[in-house]
Amino acid sequence: MVKQENSDEAEAVAHPLLQDLKSLEGQNSSSSEKGASFSGAVFNISTTMIGAGIMSIPATIKVLGIVPGFILILLVALVVEVTVEFLLRYTNSGESSTYAGMVGESFGPWGSIVVQICVIITNLGCLIIYFIIIGDVLCGSQSGGTLHLGILQEWFGIHWWNSRAYALLFIALFVMLPLVLLRRVDSLRHTSAVSILLAVVFVVICSAMAIYALCKGKTQKPRLFPDFAHQVSVFDLFTTIPILVTGFGFHVNVHPIRAELGKPSDMRSAARISLVVSIIIYFSIGFFGYLLFGDSVMDDILVNFDQSSDSTIGQIINDIVRLSYAVHLLFVFPIMNFSLRANIDELLFPNKPILAQSTSRFLSLTFVLLSFTYIVAIAIPSIWYFFQFMGSTTIVCLSFIFPAALILRDGHGISTRRDKIIAILVIILAVVTSSIAMSTTVYNSAQS
Repeated sequence: MVKQENSDEAEAVAHPLLQDLKSLEGQNSSSSEKGASFSGAVFNISTTMIGAGIMSIPATIKVLGIVPGFILILLVALVVEVTVEFLLRYTNSGESSTYAGMVGESFGPWGSIVVQICVIITNLGCLIIYFIIIGDVLCGSQSGGTLHLGILQEWFGIHWWNSRAYALLFIALFVMLPLVLLRRVDSLRHTSAVSILLAVVFVVICSAMAIYALCKGKTQKPRLFPDFAHQVSVFDLFTTIPILVTGFGFHVNVHPIRAELGKPSDMRSAARISLVVSIIIYFSIGFFGYLLFGDSVMDDILVNFDQSSDSTIGQIINDIVRLSYAVHLLFVFPIMNFSLRANIDELLFPNKPILAQSTSRFLSLTFVLLSFTYIVAIAIPSIWYFFQFMGSTTIVCLSFIFPAALILRDGHGISTRRDKIIAILVIILAVVTSSIAMSTTVYNSAQS
C-alpha cells in the first residue's frame, strides 16, 4: 500500500501535466454523469412549446390560409431562435443563472421583479387552463345551454365520482403530485418524451382522417391565402400572432434546462432541434386539421372531435384523440410548474439557497401551487379568458421584449451594432402586432 502511494507521488512529480490531465478528465467525467442528457433537454423544450396551443393552429391556418400560415410559423420560430440566442449569450457573460437574475444584472431589482411577475402570470394561467381543459375532456362542459359529455360520462354514465371536482382531485393527487415533486427538470424527460409522442399520434390520426376524407371527396378545397372578400379583415390576421408566440415561447424554461445540462453549450443545439420539431408538428396539425374540417374548424379543434360520430369506429377515434390530448397536457403541466415554482421562490426568498436544497420551501410551494390551481380551475372555470388575454401580453414580453431590451442595454458590452438593430426591430414588431391583436380581439368580443 505504501509502495503504491509512493509510486503515485513519484508519477505526479515526474509527470505533473499528466496528473493535471487525469484530474481534469475525472472532473469532466463526474460532471457529465451528473448533468442532464441532450435528448432530455430536447424533449423538455419541445414539450414546453407543444402545449395547449397546438389545438388552435388549424383555426389559425383557416384565417391566414396555408401559404401565409406556413410563412408566419417560420417567421415566429426564427424570431424565437434569435431571442433565445440573446438570452444564452447574456447568461454566459453574466453571473446569474436565472432569467430574472440576468435581467436584474442589467436593469436592477425592479427588472427582476417584472420578469418574475410575467412568468407567474403566464405559467400560472397555463396550469389553470390545463386543469380546465382536462376537466372538459374527462368530465364534460356546458356552453350556450348545450351539455357536452366528457369521456368518463360517455363510458360509465353520470356519477358523483366522475364529476369535475372529484375526477380532477384524483388526477391532482395521484398523477400530477408525483410529477411536480421531482426536484430536477431532467427527471421529467421521460414524461416529456411521451407527451411529444402523443402529439405525434394526434398529428398521425388527423392526417389519416384528412387523407381518407380527401379520397372520399368529403373535404373542402383549402384556401392558400386569406379570404378578405367574405370572412376576414387585415386586422384579423394579427390575432393569429399571439397564438403562435404563445406556442413557441419556451424562454421561461431556458435557464432551468440549461443549468442541468452536462454541457451548457449544448443548449443552443437543443433549442434549434426543438424548434424544428415544433415547426413540423405545428404545420402538420394546422394543415391536416384545416383540410379535415375546412371552414367548420373551431378555435379549439378538440371541439370538432367532441361531436358525436355516426359510426363506432369514428367515436373510438374521437375518444382516442381527446384522451391522448388530456394525457399530453398532464405531462406538460409539471414542466410549466417547474419554472413557475422557481420564480416564485426567487421572488419571495431572493437570498436563500436554491429551492431544490430546501425541503421545507420546496414542499410548501409545491403543495400550495397545486392546490391553488386545482381550486381556481374548479371554482372559476371561466377565468381562463382572463389568463388568455393577460398571457398573450406577458408571453410577448418574456419571448421578445425582455431579450431585446438586454441587447439594447448591453450591460456586459457584448452587443454588436447588428444585434441592436435586430433588437429594435423585434421590439417594434412585438409592440405593434400585440397592440393590433389585442385591440382587434377586444373589438370583436364587444361586437359579439
